[in-house]
Amino acid sequence: MDPTSSSSPDSPFDMVSGALADYVPRAGATAARGPAGSQNARRGQGPAGEGREGGGQEQILAVVNLDRNLTITSCNLEAAPFAGVTAAPGTAFSALLPPEDVPTVTERLRNVIETQEAHVARVQRLRRDDGTDLLVSMSILPAAASQGGLTVSLIAMARRLHLYASAAAIGTSLDIGETAQSLAQSLLAWGDVAAVDFDFAVWTGEAVIEQAHERIRLRRAALAPDRAWPEGYLTRGDNLPREASRLLVGAVTRDDAPQAIVIPDRAAIERVLGDPRLVRALVPGNLPASVACIPLVVRGPEGTPGPIVLGVTEVWRRQEHPFRDSELLDLQELVAKTARHVDLARQHQREHAQVLALQRRLLPRTGSDTIEVASVYQPTTPDSAGVGGDWVNSFPLPGDRTALVVGDVVGHGLGAAAAMGQLSMEARALLSAGLGPDEVLERLDETVTLLDDTDAGLAAGYSALGSTCCIAVYDPVDHRVVMSNAGHLPPILVHPDGSATTVTAQPHPGLGAEFAVREPFDLQSFAAPPGSLLALYTDGLVEDPVDSIDEGIGRLKEAVREVHPWDDLQQAARRVVAELAPQGRLRDDVTLLLARTTGRRSRDTATWRLPAADDTAARARALVAALLRRWRISDQGRDSALLVISELVTNAVLFGTGPVTIRLVKAGHRLTCEVGDVGNGRPRLRRAGLLADSGRGLHVVHKLTTRWGVRWTDAGKAVWAELDV
Repeated sequence: MDPTSSSSPDSPFDMVSGALADYVPRAGATAARGPAGSQNARRGQGPAGEGREGGGQEQILAVVNLDRNLTITSCNLEAAPFAGVTAAPGTAFSALLPPEDVPTVTERLRNVIETQEAHVARVQRLRRDDGTDLLVSMSILPAAASQGGLTVSLIAMARRLHLYASAAAIGTSLDIGETAQSLAQSLLAWGDVAAVDFDFAVWTGEAVIEQAHERIRLRRAALAPDRAWPEGYLTRGDNLPREASRLLVGAVTRDDAPQAIVIPDRAAIERVLGDPRLVRALVPGNLPASVACIPLVVRGPEGTPGPIVLGVTEVWRRQEHPFRDSELLDLQELVAKTARHVDLARQHQREHAQVLALQRRLLPRTGSDTIEVASVYQPTTPDSAGVGGDWVNSFPLPGDRTALVVGDVVGHGLGAAAAMGQLSMEARALLSAGLGPDEVLERLDETVTLLDDTDAGLAAGYSALGSTCCIAVYDPVDHRVVMSNAGHLPPILVHPDGSATTVTAQPHPGLGAEFAVREPFDLQSFAAPPGSLLALYTDGLVEDPVDSIDEGIGRLKEAVREVHPWDDLQQAARRVVAELAPQGRLRDDVTLLLARTTGRRSRDTATWRLPAADDTAARARALVAALLRRWRISDQGRDSALLVISELVTNAVLFGTGPVTIRLVKAGHRLTCEVGDVGNGRPRLRRAGLLADSGRGLHVVHKLTTRWGVRWTDAGKAVWAELDV
């Protein structure tokens, strides 16, 4: 809305303009004030222009009128807090600003001229004649249409008002760096340069309990103002020399009690530091300076003697303006309030690190020689509250297979991360035990229901109901994938010819959805020939409030199709995530798993299907022996493999039903033998008696193999064993 278009005398624009008009000098007004104005100007004290302490009638408002070229047409800067700020009609408004602020403020001024929309209450610095800064609250108002130009109101930030405003603003972020920078900017009201240095343990989130001076190391967390500094001066992110850390912490910790100190002049500072290198590192420039050092102190944990020093703040100003006691009290009050926020941010950082460690722990490490995997995980926000329950995992399974798992646990924070960890580990254990994807989801469904009971779930204020999961198992010999889905978004399969499809399954409401009709989890099988690319992901990658979820999946499908067979898979995964979910606008956790299949070469595998008969074991030995000779397996390895095959086939004929399937896979020096039948009895290793005629076959298998086990199939079961040949 154009504020000049209102004809009502009570419009907000007219009310503000009328109020400010009392402060705009009219013709001859400046000259009329003459001596009084000069007398008021001489009342300014200190580098920040602080007026009379305790003076309740001090004027803190000034007004500057500008034309459309941003040139001053009239101004009123005679109030005491503005002493030293010189402005004259005909000069550019930029002359009142520090050089580094000119581009930003000029852009704001021109924007108000173009849009006729006011820019209100922006904290800004003005430059005094002596080079120091004055902190003001600046509002930019469009002038009346007949006049054109701008009216800029400046309110000097009174110290106590600034103190309370800063204390409230600093506590709005749990990011350690942002908290430190907010403190440094606020401290500029008391000096020319402000620095904040934190102990290393604050950055890592560790408990700060060791107070021996030689153990403390400081890192510069913030520095204000932002400008070009002399070479050798410590800026944000630099580690303080160990001697400087000891000096600063030792100086503020006297008589075992942290307290503020003031070094009044440069000569004293150089005597204290005692090293030109430290002077260059800590003193901002070559001008005469004094410094106030105020420790950031919190109460130590129970059993810790005395308070804990989290770091040190330094406020530098010209030595001809010494720090007064009232100013030191204000500084200590602000730093003390900030210290509590820093400690809270430190604890939050530790919690965040713990959650991310769990999240990263679940990410796939490497693939295998049959499948290549890559994964990307991005939390919503850089703090632990934004870390959710998205997870992916990839791990080898018995029989040369590989599991690919993706899940999305409801919620964010530690509750979601704990549920995520439990479901992920349970899924891995059940899949490794030989259960199929659909059977694993049935167990996870029960687990989510148990997590949500009164004792473990709702009493803790967290519910995992509605979590989703998709499990795919890749067989490199058959070049097929079996998959089961519990309410999760469908995977995307890119075929070797470049075509892409979404692998949909029978709809299911998700895990723990007792309110819905309980349906068995659908098991689907599809071909994934060598060179195929399978993408599993969570909804944060494809959801957009503007478009439908199908359009998001379509964009992901096109992005995955652009991944070439010769591309580095990890770089390709990062590229896809960067294209679909830029870091600056995440609304939910983003997780992506890419798996490129390579499979086993046909000459390294063999499969036979034999009828269950008395001579089946002998036929199996003959077939396997001929194959092992072609594979150039050593005599000892061949004898062990033949004995294992003989025992497994014999057990399948005796205790199973139907035909017997034999599969051998050679991978380097590892040989995998698998014997399947249509029985459902589970072989168990038992201690056989001295005179027992049965039960010794599995003992032989156990002794000759590196590991063995059972997995369940659609037809029955398969007993597998791995040998080092």
